Amino acid sequence: MVQYIVAFPKIEDAKGIRNLLVKYGFPVAAVCVTGAQVLGQANGLDDGIVVCGYRLPDMLYYELYHCLPNHFDMLLIVSKNYFSEGIEAGVMSLPMPLKTYDLLRTLELMSEALLRKRKKWKLQQKKRDPEERKVIEDAKKLLMEHNHMTEEEAHRYIQKCSMDSGISMPETAQMVIDIMS
Repeated sequence: MVQYIVAFPKIEDAKGIRNLLVKYGFPVAAVCVTGAQVLGQANGLDDGIVVCGYRLPDMLYYELYHCLPNHFDMLLIVSKNYFSEGIEAGVMSLPMPLKTYDLLRTLELMSEALLRKRKKWKLQQKKRDPEERKVIEDAKKLLMEHNHMTEEEAHRYIQKCSMDSGISMPETAQMVIDIMS
């Protein structure tokens, strides 16, 4: 299930969007007022969508977007003035004043796209040959022994490093083995 993080500089605005999303069945994992809070929450989730405004107290939306884990998308809710400046590539946006239907439909479409991406990624995982699976398992064992991680934590660590660096999980796992052995 896709998780949502709502982030606006005014907590009342963030709670208003959260209440609207929850009312229509969207699971909101967190309400934040700073980019640092968003990043902290995002790192604890598998994937999701950040719904935010243009400016947070500690960063602008595009700075936040570039710091988010690769498995997160962003929906920017912004005044029409900022549309003329252009929006960062890869960021979906909606103009203010916000229409409920537009918000809900856009989030539905983004969620479907994220679920398709997740499904495609899982299919790629299943296509791994036995050697690649063994390398990943060996790397997880090393992480579990040396860093006292659970198997799930070790897997997520390798997965996140892989996604952040843009290299495959088997290659990332091999680097873990090379470094820790």
